[in-house]
Amino acid sequence: MSGKTLESCPEWETILHSYVDDELDAVHTIQFEQHFATCPHCTAALEGLKDMKRVLGRDDVKWKAPDEVRARIMTAISVEETRRQAHVPEARRRENVWWRGLQLFGQWSFIPSLAALAASLMLILGNPQTSVPIQNELLASHVRSMLANHLVDVETSDQHTVKPWFNGKIDFSPPVVDLMAAGFPLIGGRVDYINGRVVAALVYRRHGHVINLFVWPGEKVAQSETVHDGYNLTEWSGGGLVFWAVSDVASADLAAFRDNFSKAAGL
Repeated sequence: MSGKTLESCPEWETILHSYVDDELDAVHTIQFEQHFATCPHCTAALEGLKDMKRVLGRDDVKWKAPDEVRARIMTAISVEETRRQAHVPEARRRENVWWRGLQLFGQWSFIPSLAALAASLMLILGNPQTSVPIQNELLASHVRSMLANHLVDVETSDQHTVKPWFNGKIDFSPPVVDLMAAGFPLIGGRVDYINGRVVAALVYRRHGHVINLFVWPGEKVAQSETVHDGYNLTEWSGGGLVFWAVSDVASADLAAFRDNFSKAAGL
């Protein structure tokens, strides 16, 4: 496995890791490919990462975590990323989340120690004090949807387009309503992963602020409002579904959104 680094062009390190993981958009992909075509340092580093991925992909070294374990780890990483980004300049917010995740387990030396890694994961999962509250998951998904430029999978203000778009992607039918008259225009929808399951995410705006509304089947819950890391969240239920709205709008605006949505959806 190659030990090459990017000492000569550290500004490309984050993009390199994103490129290897197929996380770059078309524009940045072209920019990086043009760069490493003429840069021997990045070319060597790229080959080293590809070699490492091939090693990790072999049956004799690969340990595939259950989906629930992976989801909880990625959520914890996203929460850490969210908190860290609140205190760093914009230029550093492009750091790769996957790379940050590896740092939680140490450097590349963890690769031959899969048993130790598995033991560490079991300690994390077995300790209730390290479990991630659902508010953390919701907030991480809300922030990630904007940072990763993946706010919606279907972009439209027409609820009659958004609602059927979910067919076949999730195992329930979320209510989708037009709240333009109330000052909350519909932007679109996407699928997300919260609390160990795939959920619907409906996206609205309020005076330029994004409101993510997460929906999934669940038992009746008491209506609640909370503030988490500077964001407002409100939870309610109806029609066999649980709703969580997350935004940085004022709490009064988020409450108005909840009430208007519930009324329009007949909850």
